[in-house]
Amino acid sequence: MRKLFAAASLLLIWTSSAVEAQTSLKPPPPRGFKRVSDLVKIPRVLPGLGILYVRPETLPAGPFLAYDRQGRRVSTIYMIPVEDVANRKKFDLAGFAGRNDHVSMYFNEGHPGVEMPHYHVVIWHVNKAGEKRVAK
Repeated sequence: MRKLFAAASLLLIWTSSAVEAQTSLKPPPPRGFKRVSDLVKIPRVLPGLGILYVRPETLPAGPFLAYDRQGRRVSTIYMIPVEDVANRKKFDLAGFAGRNDHVSMYFNEGHPGVEMPHYHVVIWHVNKAGEKRVAK
């Protein structure tokens, strides 16, 4: 019985440590990145994108670093103005590091911070299930 109790206790400690480790995998945004909701009037958490950080001098393209509510980085986003695409502008975008699962690209009419119509290019560092978590 003692061995069973000890094994259960060890499993509980290991499980809670693993969960704690998952939620503490919060690489902070690199130096110079600011929370977008501190720069412009938008909600702190954007459904479908998460909590965004950007270096203001890289606007409008970014990169924007997106984090979920637990502080885990979920994607890197570029916001490319439609006018620049139409004018065939070349973009030399900052690279991104880490695991990449899939990419989404979609049109946006504009919003505070990037007012002109643009495309969101979202490089997801999480799988589709992780993407759905950010949508909430």
